[in-house]
Amino acid sequence: MIRLDSRSPVPERLRGAILALGNFDGFHRGHQAVVGEAIRRAREQGRPAIVATFDPHPVRFFDPTAEPFRLTTLDQRAELFAAAGADAMLVIGFDADVAGMSAQSWVEDGLHGHLGAAGVVTGEDFTFGKGRTGNPQVLRTLGAPLGMEAVTVGPVHDGEGPISSSRIREALKAGDCEAAAALLTRPFAIRGTVQHGDKVGRTIGFPTANLPLDTYLRPRFGVYAVTGRVIGQDRVLQGAANVGIRPQFDPPKELLEPHFFDFSGDLYGQEIEVAFHHFLRPEGKFASLDELVAQMHKDCDRARALLG
Repeated sequence: MIRLDSRSPVPERLRGAILALGNFDGFHRGHQAVVGEAIRRAREQGRPAIVATFDPHPVRFFDPTAEPFRLTTLDQRAELFAAAGADAMLVIGFDADVAGMSAQSWVEDGLHGHLGAAGVVTGEDFTFGKGRTGNPQVLRTLGAPLGMEAVTVGPVHDGEGPISSSRIREALKAGDCEAAAALLTRPFAIRGTVQHGDKVGRTIGFPTANLPLDTYLRPRFGVYAVTGRVIGQDRVLQGAANVGIRPQFDPPKELLEPHFFDFSGDLYGQEIEVAFHHFLRPEGKFASLDELVAQMHKDCDRARALLG
């Protein structure tokens, strides 16, 4: 997957592309429909297909104190876009300059002039430009004289209504991994580099890989049945993981701590991805370490059964 930066020139071979434009955090079924339409049109016309996404998210730019809400990192999105068939990912660095651009400048200077896009595909609710004055109709009106086609894809529905990132976040905050996975078409997964911790888990027979939560949405704190993989390797590991503040230990610290079954390798410093399959229980503080260990054995047995 070729990764482009919006501040740099676009390689000549990628000019004239069909661009899927949106944030696409999570890349759920609705996002997949938008990107899929852009790729279909690109292949039909013999053009490159580029998926544009924002970093940071505009919400984070306008409100730096907002609670973490990301469903995917740029690296995860790049892999998902590539698997969908895109030729490149364009990262739009959302800063004061971008936030202050008029809708007309977005279209004429950005999409047409800088990127050389032949067509743009968005969702129906996509907005752009200073004060969110741009929308799909504005995109069509401004793009037509430039020979740039603008196409809109409607929302994808299931039995509960339109599929959205908000619904996925609500499901994860409730610990409903299965509902989130149905909307995403895959389990929600957190990716990070394994850190050294206090190594308490190793002393009680449950070594864990400690991962920071960074800007990811915080799912419901508790214990989950998970799978994990080391980035760049094919092997899938099964395990149980605690995500939360570890109330049994001081000081409280937000971490994702997966324990992988039947694994004894060294993961320190390696990048791994942990996928959430089933919520087992809320995290809690036990009267003794022995009670915690007994519960962890039960958690692991249940996780094995669910993942098996």
